[in-house]
Amino acid sequence: MATQTKDFYRILDVAENATPDEIKKSYRKLAKQYHPDANASDAAAAERFKEISEAYSVLSDDEKRKQYDQMRKLGAFGGFGGGFRPGGGARPGPGGAQTINLEDLDLGGSPLGDIFGSFFDFGGKKRAGGRPGGPERGENIEYMVEIPFRTAVRGGKVTVQVPVTEECASCHGSGAAPGATVNTCPECKGSGTVTFGAGGFGVSRPCPMCGAKGRVPSEPCPACRGAGQVRRERAVQVTVPAGVDTGSKLRLAGQGERGASGGQPGDLVLTFRVEPDRFFSRDALDLNCTIHVNLAQAVLGSKVKVRTVDGPMVVLKVPPGTQPGRRFRIKGMGVEKAGRRGDQFVKVQVDVPETLDEPARKEFEEFAAAAGLRH
Repeated sequence: MATQTKDFYRILDVAENATPDEIKKSYRKLAKQYHPDANASDAAAAERFKEISEAYSVLSDDEKRKQYDQMRKLGAFGGFGGGFRPGGGARPGPGGAQTINLEDLDLGGSPLGDIFGSFFDFGGKKRAGGRPGGPERGENIEYMVEIPFRTAVRGGKVTVQVPVTEECASCHGSGAAPGATVNTCPECKGSGTVTFGAGGFGVSRPCPMCGAKGRVPSEPCPACRGAGQVRRERAVQVTVPAGVDTGSKLRLAGQGERGASGGQPGDLVLTFRVEPDRFFSRDALDLNCTIHVNLAQAVLGSKVKVRTVDGPMVVLKVPPGTQPGRRFRIKGMGVEKAGRRGDQFVKVQVDVPETLDEPARKEFEEFAAAAGLRH
């Protein structure tokens, strides 16, 4: 089976020891030649431009280029593989060649892992057991869930509909139609992996025909089309801790994708997004809100009912002469988190009437004159 390989130096038409300036110069020349704007009806030119851009994105980055050069030493392009054994992952393969099982290489978090993906069509993911057919831990599910503002502040329960992969109820995971037989995969001969040559190495990957199961049905299950799995939504009740904010995460162990061959299920990782509230805003553990009073209430003083996040109103005393923008604190009515609780701050907005009828205007003028106010 042939592998998909890309030699970025050859794509950019530069030597392996080319300087950054030489790489940039060659890229600009080729990009101008194959740019889609200059080749509107040429699909091949568009694909070439894509390859050129991909090659430049790797070779123009020092770290990615370093990792890419390490990849070349694995024999992806032939002639570079003699005697190289990455972490003991290479072993004798067909015809004396070294065989690398890509699932044995720990590339997580490394740019090399991304580069590998552009060279080889893996056709599957790494298994927890490291071998097809063995127990495999299920994948984690990452899901964004919106919660009401009050639930985020005080905590509570929400029901989340999470899309998950479940075993097909029709074929019980075999992928076979009723009455069909399940046979050894002719492609991998039941091993679940296939090996193909790459320079001085043989590269092993999960078998694309059987999905690394090692067996294929004579007739696929019509319900799951032979996959042995179906997608559906599962209702999960989630207890939201008090004090969460947008971006907070919650991990629910064992609530992710089911494991294969008796493997442990993955986890459900929820990221919260707090819905905005019309009345409240949040500043760390404190809550902010604004109330409106009229001019008479601000001048003469008043008592105003203020909503709290807990529901019941509290009575706020607005003293005479309250200025617009003044803030009052209601102690202990803010966000509670880790044993601490913030306060609620109330900002007073004084509403000035836009128009006055004649009697009201005369009364206000008399009041202004008595108070020594000018207009």
